[in-house]
Amino acid sequence: MNTSKKELPVVCRKIRKYRKEKGFSQEKLARTADLSFHTIVKLENGDTSNPTVDTVKKIAIALEVSTDDLLNE
Repeated sequence: MNTSKKELPVVCRKIRKYRKEKGFSQEKLARTADLSFHTIVKLENGDTSNPTVDTVKKIAIALEVSTDDLLNE
């Protein structure tokens, strides 16, 4: 699947954006959010574009942002 950043769902783009701003690797975000590395990779690549509420909450807490920050443009 050849997906450009522009085509990725908002949540996917935002997770990557905030992760990079925080200076986290995908592995560090996974550990901090208590999620699998593959979950983070799939989200950022757009392979999982509709994460569960629990997953979004864990990522938001790990990145110290609100769930709204991750879900809205």
